[in-house]
Parts: sequence; structure tokens; C-alpha cells
Amino acid sequence: MSRQVDEPVIRASELGEYVYCARSWWLRRVQGVQSRNQASLRSGTAAHDRHGRGVATLQTQRRLATLLLAVALLVLLAAVLMALMGGAG
Repeated sequence: MSRQVDEPVIRASELGEYVYCARSWWLRRVQGVQSRNQASLRSGTAAHDRHGRGVATLQTQRRLATLLLAVALLVLLAAVLMALMGGAG
């Protein structure tokens, strides 16, 4: 079943906006009124972008740390096994 072209799409972010302030959502979505505080909105968007990049960097660093820990444990395990095998012979 295909969606009709003229059927409106409401995104999850819009639901959050509606829950936060239904009147603001209605003014923007239905009436087409734009905020008078565009500079602050751009500043907030930039701050969220910076935060998102920071979170992505930390996630990458955490994955790398986990990988390095796994490698170190494997090297330790190999060293212990070699010591046990060498000592038994």
C-alpha cells in the first residue's frame, strides 16, 4: 500500500516539538510562522552538531579501547600458555 503524495509526514522530532509546545508546533507547521529568534536557533543547532561530533568521537575511542584491551588479553593468554607449555617440557 503506497502513501499518497499529499498526505503529510510527521517526523519523530516534530512529535517531540508538539509535546514540548503544541502552540509553537501549530504556528510553525500549520500557519507557517517562522521564529523571530533565528540567530539563537542557528547557535543551538551548531551546539548540538558539536555535541554530536563529540559523542561520536568518544564512541570511536571506546571501541578502540575495547579492541586494544581484547588484544592485550589475547597476548597475555598466549604468553601464559607458552610459559605453561615451556615449563611442562
